[in-house]
Amino acid sequence: MKKTILLTGSTGFLGSQILKKLVKKECFNIIILKRSFSNIFRIEKNLEKVKIYDIDTCKLENIFKENNIDIILHTATQYGRKHESIIDIVETNLMLPLNLINLAKLYNVSTFINTDTLLDKRISSYALSKKQFRNWLQYYSNDMICINVSLEHFFGPNDDNTKFVTFILKNLIDEVDSLDLTKGEQERDFIYIDDVVDAFILIIENINNKNGFLEYEIGSGINIKLKDFILKIATIVGNKKTKLNFGALKYRKNEVMISHVNLSEISKLGWYPKVKFEDGLKRTINLEKGSA
Repeated sequence: MKKTILLTGSTGFLGSQILKKLVKKECFNIIILKRSFSNIFRIEKNLEKVKIYDIDTCKLENIFKENNIDIILHTATQYGRKHESIIDIVETNLMLPLNLINLAKLYNVSTFINTDTLLDKRISSYALSKKQFRNWLQYYSNDMICINVSLEHFFGPNDDNTKFVTFILKNLIDEVDSLDLTKGEQERDFIYIDDVVDAFILIIENINNKNGFLEYEIGSGINIKLKDFILKIATIVGNKKTKLNFGALKYRKNEVMISHVNLSEISKLGWYPKVKFEDGLKRTINLEKGSA
């Protein structure tokens, strides 16, 4: 019997890639939440294969009344990179999932999977709102299976231009005159989108029937300094024109200089990153060049 998954954030970079994989497996009924004005370019080919609700035109509870939902997969995220207000960020990252998990309890949904970040909560309102919902997820773990998936920096083609990797990549492909950057001494873990999606699918396929709180951290397990990362992109792109002004920008307040990811729990499911760092960059660059 097929399980029904309610997916938020389906039009976003991560959600759209998970949706593509879930649809191919053909063993789930998929319901997606979006807004009536959402850009659907990432999921157009899959719209006929899913049930759609526009959350700005319907009541959330009606979705639960009309469907027997087994799993909620929350990937909708507001980063705040486009000058959104704190209210907007909290609405997407805290209030929306809080409303969903409360309805999940009322309508006996067995599993709630949340997408979190490994960023420190002091870094930004985005990170803080994510950590606040993690606390609520734990609170509800006596009533259902609550799974928190914390991600390192994932990247791939067709990501949003405001994301760090895509921003750097597109500017280097376009050979802009110069880029102002920090010193780039921060060490970060970058992981290709396909590996992240595979981790989510594996988590879904290994859900047990015991209520409680589970946490998985997803990354490559390998750190690289941002300066080296940017120089690597420039080399692969073949850009020798753009002046990279390392040190022109100050570090963010409460900047984390070295990121840490614990892969022990996801490794127990047999997951490991398959796409090497440079291969993922080359795939992304080739596809971005093709769409330029």
